[in-house]
Formats: sequence, structure tokens, C-alpha cells
Amino acid sequence: MFGIYVHWPFCASKCPYCDFNSHVRERIDEDAWREAYLREIRHYAALTPGRLVDSIFFGGGTPSLMSPSTAQAIIDEIVKCWHVKNDIEITLEANPTSVEAEKFHGFRTAGINRVSMGIQALNDPDLKFLGRQHNAAEAVKAIGIAASTFDRFSFDLIYARPQQTVKAWQAELNEALNYAVGHLSLYQLTIEEGTPFHTRHARGEFTIPDEEEGAALYEATQDILSARGMPAYEVSNHARAGEESRHNLVYWRYGDYVGIGPGAHGRLTLGGVKYATRAHRAPEIWLERVMAHGHGAHDHETVAATDRMTEALMMGLRLHEGVPLSRLRAESGSADPLPADKVRAMISEGMLTLDDDTLRATPAGIVRLNALVAYLL
Repeated sequence: MFGIYVHWPFCASKCPYCDFNSHVRERIDEDAWREAYLREIRHYAALTPGRLVDSIFFGGGTPSLMSPSTAQAIIDEIVKCWHVKNDIEITLEANPTSVEAEKFHGFRTAGINRVSMGIQALNDPDLKFLGRQHNAAEAVKAIGIAASTFDRFSFDLIYARPQQTVKAWQAELNEALNYAVGHLSLYQLTIEEGTPFHTRHARGEFTIPDEEEGAALYEATQDILSARGMPAYEVSNHARAGEESRHNLVYWRYGDYVGIGPGAHGRLTLGGVKYATRAHRAPEIWLERVMAHGHGAHDHETVAATDRMTEALMMGLRLHEGVPLSRLRAESGSADPLPADKVRAMISEGMLTLDDDTLRATPAGIVRLNALVAYLL
């Protein structure tokens, strides 16, 4: 599997919970940015000749703020530089403001065939708390436009919001499922360092559900989505069969991917060696370096075999399908990548299963995934 991630770092405003590499700028020279993306694409294509691209993902930031012509230029350059699958998945992240939603037809013409929208909540008070620029009515309208424009679309919701009860979340989920067709992403609110929410939370301006309440919200999520035919295929992602995000599966199955744009990360196997790539985070510095050198990346770092195995395990156990031991053996270079006694212990504790050479986290293991992985390693 081989994917291309394109990072557009700009947003109309910064959400208070967000710790992504996103920035607000009054003016953007989109012609210069378009040229920079094309140059960096050519740089990475020269390193990975002959690869077959399974997916392209425009993330951010808010890539729906770019013009459809920029998206098309990037897609055309990728098609020119690599082989691409006939049924390639090309996803664009979008915010549901009316101006951006109206651009959906232009993006479809540009080659986008899947859109992922940051809805986050379906009521106005919580949208205001989350710092979103849209209201619930605009969100529903944007979902309708997406449904009429693209064969495949998804949207995100954030739960475990202040004072959110299980009953209220169940009602919101059932409303969301009236609009969701094939895919839904549901993320538990976390307080990240360096964000406005971190400061406000530390001051006691608001509280979020505790661990027990969060677990109850998570369990309610699994029950409702499973009953409605959209079970979790990953910790936070739900889909009907065949509607999974192919691009995200590249990450979770530990495939190679190129990261284009400020702060974008990548994993590339070159000459049998796995490398971690990382671009400069500051948009202006990245732009300057690409114009000067053809790319904005820091020096590539070799990923040691033990780290490769760790990453493959952490990503693979997030999936309902689990992680094949053959993948762990290949990444670690060891016939026994995990301590057998620890695996047996977690199986007996009901945290893991091992069938057909595939290790899977049980529902109990999923909610304790970080601790489970730490124990195994």
C-alpha cells in the first residue's frame, strides 16, 4: 500500500481544542503554494519511482479553503509522477460553512471523489463551545450537498463534551445516523497541551466527563453504531463494509506514504530501509525551503527494527481486523517479535485474541490499548 498525504496548513480560525499544525493568515499567495506542492511532489517521486498510489488525502488545516484548481494541479502532478490505481481514493477534508460547501462541485471536477467533513457537534451551544464557525443547520445543509455531490463522504463528531450525558449522546448519534451513509468518525474530546482548552481547563473554566463516564459514552457509541450496521473498524472510525477510509488503512496497516506540505510526516521504505520523513512545520519556512531546494523536509531518519515493530503493533491493534504476526516479524526481523508469555497473559485476561496468526485487541483491550501495548513491549 502506498498513499500520498497533502497538508494544507491554513484555517479560517483556530479551534481551541486543536493541536494540529494549522495557522490563520490574512493573505495567502496560492500561486506560490501551488508551485511549492508540485516541486515537493516531484522530489519524492524521484525517490520512489514506479510505486503504485492507492490513495491521496488532502488534510489540514482546512484544505477546502484552497481553490479547486490547486487541488486539480496537485492531483494531475501525482498522476504524472507515479502510477495510480484505477479506483484511487482521493479525499478532501472540509469544514461545513456555506462558502466551502458550494465549492464541492468544483472539487469533484478536480478529481476529489471522497470528502470528510468536520461537523463535530449537531447542536449550536456545543458548536460554539468548540469554537466552530458553523451552526447545526449549516452542518446538515453541508452534509446534504456532500451526499448529492460525492458517492462517498464521511463526517466527524466529538463526544465527551462538558456535561454531556449518555442519553444526550445517544440522541445525537441517532440523528447523525440519519445523515451518515457509509462512514462516521467519532473522537473523544481530549485536552491537549499548548491549546486554549488546556489553559481554560487548568483554570477550572470547564470539566469533561471522567474516565468512567467516558467509557460509558464509548460503549454507547459501539452499541448504537453496531446495531445500525456501521461497526468500528478502527478505534474511532465506523463504516459499512467496503466504505472504510482506504488512506487511513495505509497508516494502520503500516504501509508506506509520502507526506507533502508543512509539518507533514511520512514513512518510506527505500532500499530495504524504513525512513521517517518530516517537513518543517512553519509554513513560511517550508515554502522558502521548497523554492530553494525542491523540498521542505528535515533530514530523513532511519526507523530501527524495534521501532518499526512498535509502530506496526500500535497501529495494527487499533484495527478490528488486528495485526498479522507476519507483519511484526517482517518489521522486527525477529521470528518471535513479542514475548509469548505476555501475549498468553493478555489472552487469558480477555484483552487479546490470537487466531490465524493474527493478533487482535478485544473490546476490553481496545479501551486499554495504550496500557496493553506498553505491557507487551
